[in-house]
Amino acid sequence: MIIRQPTIQILISLFTAISIFFISCSSSKTANDRTANQNLSEDTGVLFKRSNLVVSDMDRSLTIYRDILEFSLFTEIEQSGQDSYSYPVFKIPKEAKIRFATLDSKSQVRTLALTEVTGYDLPKPSIPLMSALVIRVDDIDDTIQKISNLGLETTKLKTVRSERNNFKEQAFIDYDGHLIVLYELF
Repeated sequence: MIIRQPTIQILISLFTAISIFFISCSSSKTANDRTANQNLSEDTGVLFKRSNLVVSDMDRSLTIYRDILEFSLFTEIEQSGQDSYSYPVFKIPKEAKIRFATLDSKSQVRTLALTEVTGYDLPKPSIPLMSALVIRVDDIDDTIQKISNLGLETTKLKTVRSERNNFKEQAFIDYDGHLIVLYELF
């Protein structure tokens, strides 16, 4: 059978279109799978995996991070053993109890972790605050209203217009003194 040149070009175009369709349909799942299953020995660059916040009450913290900011639990909340790496890393006394959870954002798995420490009073944050999480939200006004309803401290809303982008930003301090800066692009 002889295949003419135009037929080959049509087949190549059809194959390309089907390939692009499947790639675009699976790109977010592929990105999540790659993030979740990434072999760190093959990673050649810097990868920011997640932030980990030490909190005094996991359930109370989840009212912010899960219920308002819409992170979802990656796994069930786990009680950590006495050999947990969190004890030496965070300098947590061995008499304290630790529970741990990782949370997914809409676009990345295990974006945020919460480490609950009970049986030990966590120190109050010092001024100036030394770090912040910066999180994009879809509706900053609605999100800050929900945060304010919890009685948490918020800053004044700031609007920035520039050649590069326009955004609104506003910060709050969570129950344990962590500074969270929210922004919305418009």
